Amino acid sequence: MPGTPIDIQKTANPPTDAWHALRQEVNRLFDRVDGGFHFPSLSRLFGAPVIAGPDVSFGFGVPAVDVSEDDESYKITAELPGLDENAVEVTLSGGKLILKGEKRQEKEETHKNFYVSERSYGAFQRSFTLPDGVDEGKITATTAKGVLTVVLPKTHEAQKQTKKIDVKAV
Repeated sequence: MPGTPIDIQKTANPPTDAWHALRQEVNRLFDRVDGGFHFPSLSRLFGAPVIAGPDVSFGFGVPAVDVSEDDESYKITAELPGLDENAVEVTLSGGKLILKGEKRQEKEETHKNFYVSERSYGAFQRSFTLPDGVDEGKITATTAKGVLTVVLPKTHEAQKQTKKIDVKAV
């Protein structure tokens, strides 16, 4: 219609990945209804956007990650089914913890009337900005049953800074 304003968000190039589109919508929701608390969007929560590439078509995209904190450390767990410790790389660079991995699957079957050869490859990379107070020299990473666990111990000074605030009914 002539004279109708153009909605830039609707005319921009749409994401090709449905999960990416959902992630963007959730980020917009957080940004719109944070109620003045200034919650970060999911992509900014740990300092780096989640990038899903062509490897998603092989069934191995960006791994699910949980981040938790207790008095002594932060813990990152990532679901990496089918990957062993040799296929995963954990590095620390410029105040960021970087998780990388690559999954390769090859299958060959030979039968009387046919031969089947299937190969699929997928790679991922996630990075997390380290919070203040992490003892970088004591970070550990272990893997068991398809789950990578990275423990980021807090420095002694950071542990002392924790203060419990009593909540009182009014």
